[in-house]
Amino acid sequence: MAGDQAFDLIVVGGGPGGYVAAIRAAQLGMKTAVVEREHLGGICLNWGCIPTKALLRSSEINHLLHHLGEYGFAADNIRFDIGQVVKRSRAIARQLASGVGHLLKKNRVAVIDGSGRLAGPHAVAVTKDGSTVATLGAPHIILATGARARQLPGLESDGRLVWSYKDAMVPPAMPRRLLVIGSGAIGIEFASFYRNMGAEVTVVEVLDRILSAEDAEIGAFAQKAFERQGMRFMLGAKVTNAAKGSDSVTLTIEQGGRTQDVTVDRVISAAGIVGNIEDIGIEGTGIVVERTHVRIDEYCRTGEPGVYAIGDVAGAPWLAHKASHEGVVCVEAIAGVPDVHPIDWTNIPGCTYCRPQIASVGLTEARAQAEGRALRIGRFPFIGNGKAIAMGEPEGMVKTIFDAKTGALLGAHMIGAEVTEMIQGYAIARTLETTEAELMHTVFPHPTVSETMHEAVLDAYGRAIHF
Repeated sequence: MAGDQAFDLIVVGGGPGGYVAAIRAAQLGMKTAVVEREHLGGICLNWGCIPTKALLRSSEINHLLHHLGEYGFAADNIRFDIGQVVKRSRAIARQLASGVGHLLKKNRVAVIDGSGRLAGPHAVAVTKDGSTVATLGAPHIILATGARARQLPGLESDGRLVWSYKDAMVPPAMPRRLLVIGSGAIGIEFASFYRNMGAEVTVVEVLDRILSAEDAEIGAFAQKAFERQGMRFMLGAKVTNAAKGSDSVTLTIEQGGRTQDVTVDRVISAAGIVGNIEDIGIEGTGIVVERTHVRIDEYCRTGEPGVYAIGDVAGAPWLAHKASHEGVVCVEAIAGVPDVHPIDWTNIPGCTYCRPQIASVGLTEARAQAEGRALRIGRFPFIGNGKAIAMGEPEGMVKTIFDAKTGALLGAHMIGAEVTEMIQGYAIARTLETTEAELMHTVFPHPTVSETMHEAVLDAYGRAIHF
C-alpha cells in the first residue's frame, strides 16, 4: 500500500487500546486506519493477558491434581508435559489474535503493516524494513504504541538464563529453582505459575512489601498465603551482581546492609515497564513525556492538537481494559458523541491472577486517609462463606472502604478464589456512585462467594450477619 491516503482517524498500534478505538471510530462512521508493526492484539493477546491466563489455568489444575484426596479422589503418577502446556497457551493466543483481524475487517478498518510515526501536522509515515510504504493523513491521530519490559543493567534478558516475560511464557523445560525480580502483578503471576508447577521460587522486591499498588492489608494477606505455598520473599532488597554459569545464575542480593549469594536455574526480570515513545515522531511537538509516558488529559488529548494517546504509552494503570476504555472515550469525544464521560482512572479495576486471586477498584485505605477522609471500613473472610468452604477455597477476604460522611464507596479490595470475576460488582457500584444503602439493600444469591461482598459492606456499618 503506497501513496498518500486520507482518513478521518489514524491509530498507531493495534493492541487492546488501538483496535478497540478503531472499531468504535468505524461504528461512528469515521474512515479509520490502524498501523501495526508486529501483531494485532498487541502484547495483551499475544504475549500478556491471554496466554498467561492459559498458563495459570494449567498451574491451577496441577495444584488441584496434587490435592485430589481432599475431594475424595486418588490418582497415581501425576505429571505434566510443559511443552503441551506452552502449546495450548500459544494456540489460544493465536486464535484470539486472528479474531482481532476479522473484527477490523468486518468494520472496514484499514490495517497497514509497518511502523508508524508522526510526520508533521495530521500526518503519519509508515515504514517497513527501512522503506516508506505509506504516507497517511488524518485530522486525528491516536498513539497506542504500548510499552515494553524495563531492562535492569547487568540483568538484561538473554533468553537463556535471564528471562523476559516472553521467555517465561515459553520455557523449554521447568526450572527447579527460580528467582523473580519484582513483585508487581506480572512478577507475582509468574511466581504463582512456577510455584504451582513445582519450582522453588524466590521473589526479590526493592520495596518493603509486595504488590505495592494494592491495599497494604491485602498485600500482607497475599504474602502470607504465598509463603504457606513455599514461596520465599526478600523485601527491601536489590540484586547488585549476576554471575552466569553454564546452566545457572548466582545473584548477589543486598538486603538490610548485608549481602548474600543466591544460586538459581533461571531469573525472571519483572521490574516494571517503559513506554514505547521512541521513533514515533513526537520530537518537536507539543507532546509532553513524563518518565517514558505521554501525558494526557481525561479525554486522552496530548499537548499537540489532533494527537491523542491511550493505553500503556499513556501511563498507569497498565491494563488492557484501561486502554480499551480510553480508546472508546477518546474516539467518542473526537466524534462529538453527547455526554461523553471523562475518564476516572480510580474506577478502573485491577486484577492479579495468582493463587489466590487479587482484585481491587477505587482508593486504598492509605490513599483515602491521605485525602483526609473519615472512613468506615468493613472486612469479611472467606472462611465465613459456605460456598468458599464447599469449593475448598476458604482462604480469602473482602475489604470495603466508605466515606463515613457521605456513604460513598471509596474502594474495594479482595483476595481469594474468583475475585477477579467478582470485582466488577463493586466497579459498577462506583460507576453508579452507589452508597452503602444501595449495597446493603441489594439481594445477593446464596450460596455464592459473592455473599462475602455483601457482608463486607454490612461489616463497615456494624451489621455483618455471619462474622
